[in-house]
Amino acid sequence: MMPTGKFLILVLLISASSVACSRLHLKKNGSDAYPEKSSSIQSDSIPVIDAHIHTGFETPKDRAEFFNQIKSARVVGAVAHTGDNGRRDYDDLRSKGVIHCFGVGSTFTRTDQDTLDQGLKSGKFSCIKIYLGYIHRYATDPFYKPAYRLAEKHGVPVVFHTGDTIDRDGKVKFADPLTIDEIAVDHRKVNFVIAHCGNPWIESAAEVAYKNPNVYLDGSAFLIGDLSKMPADKIEDYVVKPLRWIFGYVEDPTKLMFGSDWPLAPIDQYVEAFKKAIPREHWNAVFHDNALRVFPRLRKVTTQ
Repeated sequence: MMPTGKFLILVLLISASSVACSRLHLKKNGSDAYPEKSSSIQSDSIPVIDAHIHTGFETPKDRAEFFNQIKSARVVGAVAHTGDNGRRDYDDLRSKGVIHCFGVGSTFTRTDQDTLDQGLKSGKFSCIKIYLGYIHRYATDPFYKPAYRLAEKHGVPVVFHTGDTIDRDGKVKFADPLTIDEIAVDHRKVNFVIAHCGNPWIESAAEVAYKNPNVYLDGSAFLIGDLSKMPADKIEDYVVKPLRWIFGYVEDPTKLMFGSDWPLAPIDQYVEAFKKAIPREHWNAVFHDNALRVFPRLRKVTTQ
């Protein structure tokens, strides 16, 4: 029996509504609600893991300032990034709760790969960093396949620099976070981190993290410099609002990690800005628990 005109219109409206809803909320939980809440927080003072720092101390004063920063911000653990195949910016601070990523350089010889293999085995390194944009290769370049293989072998994550580079010689087309989608699909046993949430391409980064169970985000360096000297509306527009949108889009509080990119921004100031973007009940996840999950070797060195 053919439907009447009014009935047909109603069917079409319901169908269109269902399609729209399935796209807008094609979420892994089937609802707008977050899957779980972190443990309740009783005060604004929470233990922090900074998932993105650098320990290239040029002077003893720089080193002392770092320890002042982590004390002020209640940092109990951190992930530091090296360069030049682990030879630059490495300072063994595991006793202080800091692990290091091996930074793949512009060359990655068999000797470099063996160094990475041994470093991951010994615990000197706990993750791998790939500097997209600074190095003019896409994440999909076969050049990086040995790094992905070693990440899987040792059960460690790979962190990608994505988005803007502060180096004028950088080529940002190589740092598009959308390219991480292909890597995540092809290497499902490896966890990947999109550093800086792909800023300014935050929508692409959020979608890649939302789609792929093995992709996470760190929200470091949305602004750099002394935030206390910046207008409040600038911090709101360029840190709080973008991070709030990202957190809302992925609809999974386990996906986003706090990171400051110290020394590019004071850790305590960045913590306070970051808090404004995240619902209070998820602070423990974003500022602490997620990093422990993504970087499992942090559990051996964190001070809390």
